[in-house]
Formats: sequence, structure tokens, C-alpha cells
Amino acid sequence: MNVSSCIKSNVTLETMPEAWGIASAIDIYECDPKKIRDAEYIKSFVVQLCDLIEMKRFGDTQVVHFGEDEKVAGFSMVQLIETSLISAHFANLTNTVYLDVFSCKAYDPEVVREFSQTSFGGSFSRISVTHRL
Repeated sequence: MNVSSCIKSNVTLETMPEAWGIASAIDIYECDPKKIRDAEYIKSFVVQLCDLIEMKRFGDTQVVHFGEDEKVAGFSMVQLIETSLISAHFANLTNTVYLDVFSCKAYDPEVVREFSQTSFGGSFSRISVTHRL
């Protein structure tokens, strides 16, 4: 089951030139616990995602595990890109991925959602897209 909200596929930076960038918040539920707990897998995912949406990575992907409270424990990831930032938190307790992609370069948020859900073995996902003006 896929749950998508707040996305209009016909709205892009080309059709909405006054937009400065696109911010996508993607929540992916019931993910594969092994994948979201594997720092190397997460780093590989970031490389593949950046290649897919043609974003140039700036520096290494940072993946850090933290959280004494089980509610928030898990990896967090940050990847600077030439046109802004990709970040995520991987919640161990719920096996949920909270992914954010922000770029002033055009990309298709639905492509990111589908690729990410498949990559982490999620059962369903939600997306919220904001065009930054």
C-alpha cells in the first residue's frame, strides 16, 4: 500500500519558475530492520539515490548512531549535495525511515519515494512536497 499526499506531479521547477527549490519529506513504514541498522547499506543507498536524481554529492555521507531513549534510537544520515542537502533518521523502535531531500535543482519527488521505499523494504510510505519560494 502506498500513501501519497501533497504532491502534484505536473508542478516542477520548470512549470513553477518562481520556486527556489523543492523540499520532500518522505516517511517509509515497516522497513527491513537489517537495512535500516546497517551504516554501510545506508551510505550505499545515498550514492545510488544521488546518482538516480542526478545530484552531485559534496563530501562523504555522515551516518551516526545515537539515542539513549529507544523511541529515537537509530542511525541519522546527512549528505551535503551541491544544490543543498539530503538527510534521514532511521527509527529502530518502529522500523521507520524519515527522509528529507531539499534541492534548488529539479528532481521528481515520487521517484525518490519509490526508490527509497523499495531500497529499505518498506510496506508503505507518505510524502509531503513543498516548493520553496
